[in-house]
Amino acid sequence: HKKGSWEYNLLKYYWKLYLKPFDDLEKVKPCYQSRLKDTLTQEQIVADRLSLNNELENTYNLMQDISKALKDRDTKKLRNLIQSKDHVGNMMHTTLNTFKRNLHDILNAAKFDESNGCLEGTNRKIKQIERTAYGYANFNHLVTRIKLEERDAIIKEKASDYYLAA
Repeated sequence: HKKGSWEYNLLKYYWKLYLKPFDDLEKVKPCYQSRLKDTLTQEQIVADRLSLNNELENTYNLMQDISKALKDRDTKKLRNLIQSKDHVGNMMHTTLNTFKRNLHDILNAAKFDESNGCLEGTNRKIKQIERTAYGYANFNHLVTRIKLEERDAIIKEKASDYYLAA
């Protein structure tokens, strides 16, 4: 689309609306959109753009359905959506292929509440301490700094003994 055109502005300036769940879009109260020179609701903006391209509409609907299935923890629906044969964009097709390769893991993530987020956060903090310290000459100093920064971090004494022996 040409820069400054109505279709261009729908995509360029309102891209965050396409990431929101469709149910959360404003449907009742229209606001004046200066870029479009019109009074529209958020739902109308999204619907107007999706009506211009069938491939974009299929991709958007599939993305919304996958997000809803993950939120609802509906593994059967999620499996069917990942295996769907809708005509979607190249990037979404690549994403679906990745989902197909990791289907078992994705279904487990949708089914269970467990997460390794806390562990990953602790690892990130430890790496940040190492980066800001430019490396410690003594491993015990590093372990002490980590214990000071992250009091809840679990540090195995055997690992420190292993590094001291080396």
